[in-house]
Amino acid sequence: MKKKTLWLTETAMLIALLIVLQAVTKSWGQIVTGSFVNTVLALSVLTVGLWSGVTVAALSPFFAFMLGIGPQLIAIVPAIAVGNVVLVVVLWALTKGHKLSHWKTVIAWAAASVCKFLTLYLIVVKVLCSVLPLKAPQVATFSTMFSWPQLFTALIGTGVALLIAPIVRKGLNAE
Repeated sequence: MKKKTLWLTETAMLIALLIVLQAVTKSWGQIVTGSFVNTVLALSVLTVGLWSGVTVAALSPFFAFMLGIGPQLIAIVPAIAVGNVVLVVVLWALTKGHKLSHWKTVIAWAAASVCKFLTLYLIVVKVLCSVLPLKAPQVATFSTMFSWPQLFTALIGTGVALLIAPIVRKGLNAE
């Protein structure tokens, strides 16, 4: 019971941090807000575990939608959740055990970021933009939002999280 309560508390704190960062950085643009979001996503999986990461990743775009961040088209929100979940699952799969060499860390960082980017690009740009009744300017906006900026924000956020996760883990494990 204690372990479940701890997991719930740590995950709730990460969700709260995510919401605050989304609200505070909303006007700073996609690169800044996205980088912060990806940092929290990666920290959740690296410090609390897979299910915390999945939970935070899945909920993040719904909170962003409610805060008016990103595309205000509800049909795209689940696609963003899928991209986020891909990031945390790939990162978890490549880092479980937490004793990583420099090269394994670089591979995990790059692979998780590229997988998120490709997932979002394929789902949003290639699928949703072709099947949703969107006007040309919307397609152009979504095609830009869900291409290279997604890779950059994932690389920045995941990189920051990989650097600070050992410090956060140490703080969480301090008695």
